[in-house]
Parts: sequence; C-alpha cells; structure tokens
Amino acid sequence: MAKHVIIAIGRQFGSGGHEIGNRLAQKLDIPLYDRNLVRMAAEELNITSSAAEEVDETGLNRFLAYYSTAPMDYTSYYLNDFQAGQPLSEQVYYAQRAIMQKLASRSSCVMVGRCADYILEEEPGLISVFVIASKEDKIRRIAKKYQLSDKKAADKIRKVDRERRYYYELHTGRDWGSPESHQIVLNVSMLGMDQAVEVLAALYEEKKKELEE
Repeated sequence: MAKHVIIAIGRQFGSGGHEIGNRLAQKLDIPLYDRNLVRMAAEELNITSSAAEEVDETGLNRFLAYYSTAPMDYTSYYLNDFQAGQPLSEQVYYAQRAIMQKLASRSSCVMVGRCADYILEEEPGLISVFVIASKEDKIRRIAKKYQLSDKKAADKIRKVDRERRYYYELHTGRDWGSPESHQIVLNVSMLGMDQAVEVLAALYEEKKKELEE
C-alpha cells in the first residue's frame, strides 16, 4: 500500500475549514480536493456539474427525490458499489468515493468534506480533523463573504450545517462533528487560523515520518 498522508477536513459552515485546507495544501505543496470532486464525479457519470451539485453535501433539499437519467456507462472501479435504479445522489456519492480512494492511492493530499474521513479510514496515513468556530465568528465570516445581514447569515449557516450533517450521518452512521467520529476537533476561534494550519502541518510531518519508518 502506498505511503501517503491524507488530511480529511470536516467543518462547520463558516468555521474557516476550507480556508485552512487551502492554506495547508499550499504550505505542504500537496493537492486540495473539495468541490473539484463534484466535477470529477459528474464527468464519470456523464452528467452536468450542476446536476451533481444538486445532490452534493449541501444540496440535500432534493436529495431523495432526484433520480438519474444518465447512461449506464460507468468506470469499472466503482461498478461493484453501483446498483441500477439508484438515485442520482447515491450515484454521485459512490463516484466521488471511488475517485477519492483512487486519488489517495496516488499522492498525499488534503480532502475537504464529503465523508473523506470515513471513506479513507483504512488508509494508514489518514489524519481526520473537524473544524469548528464560535457562532459569532461564523456569522461574521459568512455575512462578509456573501454580503448578508447577520440574521440571514445565521439562517444560511443553520441550513448548510443541517444538510452537511444529514449527508454525513446518512452515509457513515456516525455523528457529524463529534470527537468520536474524528481524530481531532479544532476550535479556530480559540486556536486561530494560523495556528490551526501549523498544528495540522506538524501532524502531517509526524505522520509522514511514521509511515517511512
């Protein structure tokens, strides 16, 4: 088995988890996989990226009702997990899962969301982290990013987190964001963004040395 370090980042909406992943990938000079996994899955299934995004981890209002009309021409490496007649949501999930496993076998990387910690739990080089932040910090970050009032930002945070929780718990049977489901929980409001990146970078280097021994 290839000795790669995979950092799987789960995150509350507005916590800065994606920014941490991006900065970490740049610091370590390794690939970052996040929304680009949706595009990859869409290509595998021969559907549009917008259709795949509808049933991704934050498009779950239509999750159970959205069915595929894509042609049955799937790559063999996830064919065993696929069953005809599955909702598009499940087809996208299994396509992403196989893609993530394939990418993890190729090189060290950072993966954000999409049950990466669960999908790659058999990888000896896995580091799974869940990023949280205070309600005030999350509202401030989302209000600024999307030009929303504090109330609308809070509503958006609740909606997106509800969808992420449903997606994660549906596919893993684990509690989203709990210490029991992740190796590490980082509170960015208490630790700070820079320090969070440094902590994960240090863990990466330690895990890399461990795998080389």
